Amino acid sequence: MQDLVNRFEELRQRITELMEHLDWGKKQSKLSKLKKESEGESFWQDNKNAQQVMKEISDIQSEMDLWYGLSNRVNDFMDLASSGDESFRDELEQEAAKMEGDLDRLEITTLLSGPYDKGNALLSINSGAGGTDAQDWAAMLLRMYLRWAENRGYKIETIHQTEGEEAGIKSATILIEGPYAYGYLRAEKGVHRLVRLSPFDAAHRRHTSFVQVEVLPEVAAEDPTIDLNPDDLVIDIYKSSGAGGQNVQKNATAIRITHKPTGIVVSCQNERSQLQNRENAMKVLRGRLYELKLVEQEENLSKLRGEYQKAEWGSQIRSYVLHPYQLVKDHRTEYEKGNTQAVLDGDLDEFIEAYLKNR
Repeated sequence: MQDLVNRFEELRQRITELMEHLDWGKKQSKLSKLKKESEGESFWQDNKNAQQVMKEISDIQSEMDLWYGLSNRVNDFMDLASSGDESFRDELEQEAAKMEGDLDRLEITTLLSGPYDKGNALLSINSGAGGTDAQDWAAMLLRMYLRWAENRGYKIETIHQTEGEEAGIKSATILIEGPYAYGYLRAEKGVHRLVRLSPFDAAHRRHTSFVQVEVLPEVAAEDPTIDLNPDDLVIDIYKSSGAGGQNVQKNATAIRITHKPTGIVVSCQNERSQLQNRENAMKVLRGRLYELKLVEQEENLSKLRGEYQKAEWGSQIRSYVLHPYQLVKDHRTEYEKGNTQAVLDGDLDEFIEAYLKNR
């Protein structure tokens, strides 16, 4: 049983090191401070601030409970392994394997420390160069991300979708709700390139298609990071376009919002309710304004370091080659996988983890 004792000891050491990396003492101190603040007599007089504080308390407490729970499990099973009773070997080996998997996943979350990394994500897909092939490729990518989200148990809501003329989609925006959805999906932002024999070419020649993937955080309306002045918005209401028949809205429910200071335009026509479409469009607008802030900060820092390069359409982050060979390769990390069908079915975790570790 000494081999299992050593295995649990390694797990305990990894947990200790990761908790030190997370600056656990600082987290505990902050939690105590926030709890004390929440007990004050005037705490709920500022409802907006109170809700933000309570959310912080909940987030920190949940994170600590998760780590302490895993640590306690390791200690309990280590004691059992130390007893030397071989009748527990099978159970202990199963538990050790499960805890190693749990710790691997938790270790990845330590790389997600951005202000919105723990929250939901707005994922937009826009077909680019390649005509009908690109629109079909956009639909393939949408399916890939839906499968990935479903496999993780995330909730999915379609915000906006525009169909292609012959096949596929021109664009789509979906809201993916679940823990760390934005933190993980940030790895997917960029141009995705497909090489294959075109099913839309009568000569069946090889075509290259490009699709732009945009990933934004879901920024709450009351978030102080984004200050939206209603006077800066131009809101247009129009009838939804569709495939015809019952799919076309007879009433004007689609929403287009233009943010005058930045020129950002967002639209939503998926819901039958004008109010819901407006709310969803505002979600996307807040996310894009936050992303714009990040881009400006990164550009300024990079220019100071002398390393800034403008991102162009052709600078793809990942290539999916279906002909003349099968390969998906991420050009940022050099991670690659030969099972293209598995990737297109949503098997993206290894690409995401490689990106996070590399970053």
